[in-house]
Amino acid sequence: MKNARDAKPDTLLSHAGRNPQANFGIINPPVYHASTVLFPTLEALEASDRNPFEIINYGRVGTPTSHAFEEAVAAVEGGYRAVTAASGLAAIATALSAFTKAGDHVLMTDSAYGPTRRFCNDVLTRYGVEIEYYDPLVGSGITALIRPNTSVVYLESPGSLTFEVQDVPAIAKAAKAAGATVLLDNTWATPLYFKPFEHGVDVSIHAATKYIVGHADAMLGLMVCSEEAWPAVKKTAVRFGTCAGPDDMYLGLRGLRTMGVRLKRHQETSLALADWLAARPEVTRVLHPARPGDAGHALWKRDFTGASGLFAAEFKAVPKAALAAMLDGMELFGMGYSWGGFESLILPVHPGAIRTATTWKAEGPLIRLHAGLEDVDDLIRDLDRGFARLNAAL
Repeated sequence: MKNARDAKPDTLLSHAGRNPQANFGIINPPVYHASTVLFPTLEALEASDRNPFEIINYGRVGTPTSHAFEEAVAAVEGGYRAVTAASGLAAIATALSAFTKAGDHVLMTDSAYGPTRRFCNDVLTRYGVEIEYYDPLVGSGITALIRPNTSVVYLESPGSLTFEVQDVPAIAKAAKAAGATVLLDNTWATPLYFKPFEHGVDVSIHAATKYIVGHADAMLGLMVCSEEAWPAVKKTAVRFGTCAGPDDMYLGLRGLRTMGVRLKRHQETSLALADWLAARPEVTRVLHPARPGDAGHALWKRDFTGASGLFAAEFKAVPKAALAAMLDGMELFGMGYSWGGFESLILPVHPGAIRTATTWKAEGPLIRLHAGLEDVDDLIRDLDRGFARLNAAL
């Protein structure tokens, strides 16, 4: 788009990353299934060798399909450029590796996605990187934890299990003042509802598998970068052989076109479900940053422009058999380890099992829900019947 900077988000979702005039007038960019790229002259071949990140010279490095997808997401989020990966975890691993080396110290939020922790603990530590977990609510107090060798401060806001909203501007300011790179997992808010580059973030990471794809049928990751961070991320991705399949990127680009309208429905339904659950006698508290009264609501209201469909409810203590009676009989809520698709999901989660810098205290089980695109009354009815089974099993 010639005037992308002036366009509103919903317009960018529809128009960024496509050029019909370059594709015989066809609206959607074609899917390039490519490994080998041919060059007409020796001069052109040598030019690609001199500048391999800017010129398409091999399918793994990039194709018109990946460039269109990356261009669109970067435009929506306000980043300089983006790099695609085969999954959200691949994007996380690539971004962390781009800015760490032996002897470095990484500050990682204690609310981080479980596989992020496992990559840090099982892989980065083997290569001499020290990982220190910090309280996600530390805010500007992060300054006291930053060392001369701190290379990365990593955030996930809200946390995808316990939904703490981090003070991203305060943490980023402290990190940047010390010369550390700021990485943020922005999957929950998507490029629409939180603008990381306006708050000091260097790389915004997405499990595009979730809301960007939106249909539970592709694995995809993204790293949207500032101009300063992009070369290191792109170089690391190329050196690691990190890339995504063309069909998955096509599904990501197609999902991006409707993400705006889908997210509005996810948000509306999740808030309705959260309010209904908060009134249930079986529920002790609901964790949803967009609800007034939530511990993270003030920061959410200050920094975010919307909410997605993922939240959690803490139940009163119940026997496992009663919880199983509820969950095993759900008709509309499926049990699965993902979120962001059109389908509603429900999952018991155990944040206390992985926390090291903070302690998770809860009376009973924590149940994470993803509000899909089904009718909200039908979803409430499914939950209501589930609670009836739970109570009957007590």
